[in-house]
Amino acid sequence: MSDALGQDANAGTSAVRDAYRFDDAALARWMTDHVEGFAAPMTVAQFKGGQSNPTYKLITPARSYVLRRKPPGQVVQGAHAVDREARVLTALGGVGFPVARVYGLCTDEAVIGSWFYVMEMVEGRIFWDASFPGVSREERPAYFDAMNAVIAKLHGLDYRAIGLDDYGKPGNYLARQISRWTRQYVEDTDAGRNDDMDALVKWLPANIPDGDETSIVHGDFRCDNMIFHPSEPRVIAVLDWELSTLGHPLADFAYHAMMYQMPPDIVAGLAGADLAALNIPSEVEFVAAYCRRAGRDSIPGWGFYVAFNYFRLAAIFHGIKGRTIRGTAASAHAQDRAASFPALAALARQSMEKAYL
Repeated sequence: MSDALGQDANAGTSAVRDAYRFDDAALARWMTDHVEGFAAPMTVAQFKGGQSNPTYKLITPARSYVLRRKPPGQVVQGAHAVDREARVLTALGGVGFPVARVYGLCTDEAVIGSWFYVMEMVEGRIFWDASFPGVSREERPAYFDAMNAVIAKLHGLDYRAIGLDDYGKPGNYLARQISRWTRQYVEDTDAGRNDDMDALVKWLPANIPDGDETSIVHGDFRCDNMIFHPSEPRVIAVLDWELSTLGHPLADFAYHAMMYQMPPDIVAGLAGADLAALNIPSEVEFVAAYCRRAGRDSIPGWGFYVAFNYFRLAAIFHGIKGRTIRGTAASAHAQDRAASFPALAALARQSMEKAYL
């Protein structure tokens, strides 16, 4: 991952925080046994970003690696499944989809205290700002087209052909997701309840659009979860596959396109930006480009998909709030995410109300 770009507080690395330290020597021994070409000495730094699974940079004289692990301490059942991340990265890399190479997965907690995997360190650019600062006005549309093409390519892959037929449950994705995030929201009593979220909990299950489809979905497809070529408008690695599964491609795409309505102070978003001045395609144009690539005429129920994704992201931030209260949040900036939860819940409700129109 590149830490050369971006002024965002999530960019770059720092010393490993006290709560996330582990036995560096034990990891080096495991690397020697399981990672071809590894040679000590090794130093370890922690990436500032990553709200869920702590992520580290492993630096050796020959090359650098990236390690992602389950957070230490008690975690939500089924969450932080780094083994699933390693599996989908390996499968996608095998068919030429842009992801980092996985060197190895460790499910022996005795090594560093939790499961982890080690992958390639891809050098390039990460844009923490969805307006793509530092890119020329003339080139900016090509960066948006590159993101559009990659997510369309993902949804067009035959998950059965690449061995991911059991990576999730085909069909009924939206109902299951609504149930999952509702349950996680309700059960995290430390983080409390919210009127806007409670309204979504009632509305979403009754308004799921007709039609059901299944593809591989990323679950968190944003510009800051991609590494771009150092000088070209080309995605060379998609990051952070923790939320990936078999799901509905339109829900996944709507999450990505939600950047057009997302305030930039919550996550990478374009709300309030002068798209014409920046030479960024409009939301309508961006959706149309995806539809052309996916062989669709339009996306009926678009407002529902946006409301669903705001709700889902709000539920994730609610979980970060709970982990912050319990002292198990992975990111140094988790408190900022937790503080943004009420605003995100309000945006979710606003999207629900717009969907009525």
